[in-house]
Amino acid sequence: MIRRSFTLFAIVTALTVGALAQSGAGDSWPTYHGDFSGRHFSPLKQVTAGNVKHLSLAWVFRTTGSTQGAVLGGVAAAADAAPAPGGGRGGPQPPAPTIKAIPLMVNGVLYVSTPNHVFAVDARTGESIWHYVWPGNNAIGNRGLGMFGDWLYVATPDNSIISLDARTGKERWNKKMVSASAVNFTTSAPVVIRNHVIVGIGGDGGGSQSFLESLDPATGASQWKWLTTPGKGEPGIETWPSPEVAALSAGAPWQPPTYDPALNLLYVTTGQPTPTYNGKGREGDNLYTCSVVALNPDTGKMAWYYQFSPHDTHDWDATQVPVLLDVAYQGQPRKLLALANRNGYFFLLDRTTGKNLLIEQFAASNSYLGADNGRLVPNPAKEGSPGGSLVFPDSDGAANYPSPSFSPDTGLFYVNATDAASIFYLAKDPTHPTGYGRDSEWHLGLFTSRLAAIEYATGKIRWQQKYPETAGFWSSTHPGILTTASGLLFSGDPSGNFIAFDAATGKPLWHARLGASLSNTPQTFTLDGRQYIVVAAGDSLFGFALQ
Repeated sequence: MIRRSFTLFAIVTALTVGALAQSGAGDSWPTYHGDFSGRHFSPLKQVTAGNVKHLSLAWVFRTTGSTQGAVLGGVAAAADAAPAPGGGRGGPQPPAPTIKAIPLMVNGVLYVSTPNHVFAVDARTGESIWHYVWPGNNAIGNRGLGMFGDWLYVATPDNSIISLDARTGKERWNKKMVSASAVNFTTSAPVVIRNHVIVGIGGDGGGSQSFLESLDPATGASQWKWLTTPGKGEPGIETWPSPEVAALSAGAPWQPPTYDPALNLLYVTTGQPTPTYNGKGREGDNLYTCSVVALNPDTGKMAWYYQFSPHDTHDWDATQVPVLLDVAYQGQPRKLLALANRNGYFFLLDRTTGKNLLIEQFAASNSYLGADNGRLVPNPAKEGSPGGSLVFPDSDGAANYPSPSFSPDTGLFYVNATDAASIFYLAKDPTHPTGYGRDSEWHLGLFTSRLAAIEYATGKIRWQQKYPETAGFWSSTHPGILTTASGLLFSGDPSGNFIAFDAATGKPLWHARLGASLSNTPQTFTLDGRQYIVVAAGDSLFGFALQ
């Protein structure tokens, strides 16, 4: 049943969760990035370089694809079918899905999601509290939840937004965000800013317009919607051949945004245009794809934008985390935004105005002629061609969606990077190109993966940890990064090791082999005076603490 009014308890707890997200307090992890800044930096100091060797496994929680004993959502909640002979509901059960989400932790409970599943887990023991299942179609992944008081919000692959009671897992409401015929799919974690539940909708395929929408936390009613590509007569439409072409492109905002409470600006990153590899039918810069856009979270109105990859033809989404820095730059305190882009370049912007301050290459990239007046100039010779064009990086990117980290103590921006190449092809007669065009790219299969520490003010690499070339490309596409005030950096290598590094020097200090590559970004919190570090590998969530 939809709750039509706020209880005093809901209001108080919602304000508490919001305050925790704004302050970055270490006793919880109340929103996707831990706080609104996207820094993935924790003030906790219990685990140090001196004692990290004593870090040991406290518990393991394994997800399930079964519906046995689960709280059922949607139509299934009303039907509540009897258990099938195989032990679950509805016949044979699918395998446990990979955890890509960063769990929330509030009041001793971890909340973690996989496509169509939400789990509440005791943060002390790793034991299951409840399990919710949505009976929708599957997709490539779900990356987390949002929270408002004692209400949870999750997006499903079939573009539904669902609100759950955090105490019981019971469904409060669900809302379908697009029509059944739309080709969109949704993976992003909702982010709650005061009384706005904000979520990005839109997959990689063309044919439907992508958007960011703000919903009322109590009812799911729409508050505003921002379309990622402009319409007729709107600013930016001149960068498209026509409004019709713009409306059929993607530009999906599938990375949870970051937020500056002082400026009251939401920083939203967008995906690539479509057709993805063939730009012949969409000449122009194609705004606001491959961009970061600053929006007012109360109205959805745009304050400024910056485009990282004008007229992208290599699937270089800009959906990396826009990290907010409050630091000195050229001798003055500045409010900055840093982003290590999929195209191989590190960008530094003034987050008040969107002005570009720095563009510096951090990975192998041969697709630009350089920078001019604060923007990259594409190299036409690196467009796809009938004979094939060798391009660095490949479509998986020099960086991808897993979270980087910034430590104000070291002044370093950390990112897992990959150097890789593909040959991009283009048909001789692409008269009506549509969709992905995945057969237009041939991966060469050679990768160099590394953890890089970048000086934010110069873009220069201070240190890097390279992994064996045989290990694959997972550095950019799987493990995220966590840093702490005790000078530690937690991440993983492509071989399935969870590693603690010295954040200042890159020296490895400790590792644990988890049996599978890390599949999310580590997070940390304190509970009963004990610091936990939690990370996922495959279908399992691992909790570590000092002995």
